[in-house]
Amino acid sequence: MTVVFTCLDADTLGGVQQVTHTLAQGLARRGHEVHVIGLQRAAAPFRYVDRPLYHHHVVGGRPAAGALARRRADRRLRALLGEIGPGYAVMTSPSVVARAARLLPGSLRPIGQYHGSYDHARDCWHLASIRRHYPGLDQAVFLSEDDARLFSEHALLPNASALPNPLAAWPAEMSVLESPRVLGVGRLEAVKRFDRLITAFARSGAPEPWELHLIGDGGELERLRAHARSQGVADRVVFRGRVPAADLPAEYLRASVLGLTSEYEGLPVVLLESAAHGVPAVAFDVSGGVRSAGPVLVPPGDVDAFAVELGRLVDDEEERRRLGADARARVEAFRLGHVLDRWESLFAHIER
Repeated sequence: MTVVFTCLDADTLGGVQQVTHTLAQGLARRGHEVHVIGLQRAAAPFRYVDRPLYHHHVVGGRPAAGALARRRADRRLRALLGEIGPGYAVMTSPSVVARAARLLPGSLRPIGQYHGSYDHARDCWHLASIRRHYPGLDQAVFLSEDDARLFSEHALLPNASALPNPLAAWPAEMSVLESPRVLGVGRLEAVKRFDRLITAFARSGAPEPWELHLIGDGGELERLRAHARSQGVADRVVFRGRVPAADLPAEYLRASVLGLTSEYEGLPVVLLESAAHGVPAVAFDVSGGVRSAGPVLVPPGDVDAFAVELGRLVDDEEERRRLGADARARVEAFRLGHVLDRWESLFAHIER
């Protein structure tokens, strides 16, 4: 079959992009014809797959381009989609659905994804856009059963279903959980709230030589450095910068706990990857996707409760091992082959 994934930006470092390229490569390996389309060009392209078996297209310029450039990009998109032939068009966000659904030829069956949670959608413009544009699609796809149910009830979607993010690879090795290291992974931007993770680490009572390692880059770097100084842990918070995707497994193997303090999350791949390496996590309970990955949950925004659970895992190696093994068993369901099976079943369901 033919599957087309369309992203606003297919090549920036981010969870939507990582999941899109992982699914595209997996489906292409199964013999399907797969296309990944970016509506705009990334300022700093990130390469997710070394040898892609799928077709990759960029139809537009930089995000700052004006209305005329966007109309030209839409004409290129319409022409490209018309050449691709019958199959399924997976649009990866509300903004893509609003823009691209009207350009699809009748030969491509429309599917709308949403990579956030219901709570996030409700707190911004996403929910109104989903209510307006998703009911007319053949399928609306969300990251967890909880979120699919909430969207079905509150956005009046008769076509809501759940398909989780996949793990690109399944590690043969697990962390031994002996390294005195707490890990945080993600863009250093405000929504990820790494300031909360730094505060929780400072309040957790983690003794030396325990350190907090933050992997990622972004506009919050200097503010987070200053925050670590204000919390008295500047010498124990290590800003690692961007780490190539191929090197991330080694980072999980050197970690003993993962911290996730985001304001909003759908189903973060970092939570799945850490669990697959047997690393237990502490996370704010912000979505059904987060719950499905099996971390230790604390109320959203409760930094003191987060610090208590973080300190408990730092102090108790046996508990880390128990929770890490449980997490790895739970995320077996997110292995790429299982998720690809579910996508193929979804396509078959639409065809019927």
